[in-house]
Amino acid sequence: VVHEDAIGSKPDGPLLGWIGPRPFTHREINELHDAARFAAAPLAALAARATLTAALAAYLGRRSAARLLAGPLRRDIGETIQAALLFADLRGFTALSESNPPSAVISALNAWFDRIAGPVHAFGGEVLKFIGDGVLAIFPVVVGAPRDACEAALRAVSAARVGMAHLDGARRREGLSPQPFGVALHLGEIFWGNIGAADRLDFTAIGPAVNLVSRLEGLCRPLGKTVLISGNFAAETGISLIPLGTHELRGIASPCAVFTVPEN
Repeated sequence: VVHEDAIGSKPDGPLLGWIGPRPFTHREINELHDAARFAAAPLAALAARATLTAALAAYLGRRSAARLLAGPLRRDIGETIQAALLFADLRGFTALSESNPPSAVISALNAWFDRIAGPVHAFGGEVLKFIGDGVLAIFPVVVGAPRDACEAALRAVSAARVGMAHLDGARRREGLSPQPFGVALHLGEIFWGNIGAADRLDFTAIGPAVNLVSRLEGLCRPLGKTVLISGNFAAETGISLIPLGTHELRGIASPCAVFTVPEN
């Protein structure tokens, strides 16, 4: 037998429940009501925090949400960390958005984001931001082990490519064109924390490494490659990569050694 009491005044709020092997007596029910009233305030506070944590994680990412909840809401609060960075976006998104209704564009974006963000999270990374059709994600380096972060990022990219291949197959069966995309990977230091105006903050990452990975992704189309990897990242991987030479990146002072993965 189950007995439940609502916690708080909202009709859709949390419930406090008891279960027993037999029906509860009137006296027991009254005692349970008293217990529910006594527990209502702390349990409602816990439920509200759990709801807030889930909402922040959905919008900011799990790690960023935890850091935000644990610290003060002030600008310049953050830390410099080493991370493997991933930047990816769709090719031809402008043409897609101009030739389709907004509902179709949003559906296509959500399908793309599922296939890139899902593997990022599955392999221990965190999506920091969706920028139009672009995705910025990080795989923080733990205890001086950059190779682990880089290998995790490579596995995420491999899984995303498989997911997009399946999606393209489904699109072809519906008479739609495939969605080509590009991905860049880099290893570097970033500032990860609160940035913005006095009354509007963003919890994100900035730094030369972020600029480099986004510029590197811009070479995917001219080089005809889906995946491009910087020299810094390549030095921390255990797989055989294909060198593509050294390239100038817009806004980056030093030329960047560029690699790609073998196609299979």
